[in-house]
Amino acid sequence: MIKLGVNTVLFAGHDLRTAMELIKASGYDAAEISALKGMCEHLDLDNWQSQKGDIKALVEDLQLPLTAMEEGALDEERLMRAFEAGAEIGIPVVNVGPGGKSDVEEDIQASIAMLAKMAEKAEPFGVSLCVKAHVNSAIYNTPTTLRAMAEIDSPAFGIDMDPSHIHRAGENPAEALRQVVSRMKHVHIRDCVGPGPSPGEAPLQACGRGDIDLAAYCKVLVEAGYDGPVNLEVIGAAGLELPRVAVIAAESRGYLNACMKACGGR
Repeated sequence: MIKLGVNTVLFAGHDLRTAMELIKASGYDAAEISALKGMCEHLDLDNWQSQKGDIKALVEDLQLPLTAMEEGALDEERLMRAFEAGAEIGIPVVNVGPGGKSDVEEDIQASIAMLAKMAEKAEPFGVSLCVKAHVNSAIYNTPTTLRAMAEIDSPAFGIDMDPSHIHRAGENPAEALRQVVSRMKHVHIRDCVGPGPSPGEAPLQACGRGDIDLAAYCKVLVEAGYDGPVNLEVIGAAGLELPRVAVIAAESRGYLNACMKACGGR
């Protein structure tokens, strides 16, 4: 069964226990902890050792495993701390963006080189480093994703396939998924109204509210035998009242669960 979770960045501005309790109450199987510096640091990588015990106790108390963390930046020092924290706390996937600018050859070369280097450094910790195609970045669509897949050999490297970024790159996410699923270890998922470049206001990122055919996307996931984490990642909700944030989580879970059940994924 594919596990559905929520990135705690949805609950930016609220403490981790509140986020985890509402994720659990919404019916999710798991969570992804946000370590996004300057945006949402439910996991503070500068002080993760002091948080380790409390986070592990919270996971145990709620029976809500952490299937991933989002660190975000391709920064060697922070990623080494993320790998250490992941190994100690029991978080198997560290998600990053590719950095750089689109269609700049030097940037994609640098991004792939850094990803390859850091994936090798992740290996001894038993965690995986995943990158997603990201709007306006060096890796931003399926062709650039395939290039990274071809050039990075480490078994600790994986693709985090986010249909909203692929949609905003002008592609069909379900069709693109078939090309990269062999190396996927994580899915960030949300909906999107219009072509972007932004994903829109937080409520419109709730699954089922936008223009992406997420039912077709889920069907391809199941048909391909994908069994990694699928975590809702909604940004920009920090200014919303907590009940409205909880609605985004619950509404998305209901939609995704129905999509998965329809194609045998749950």
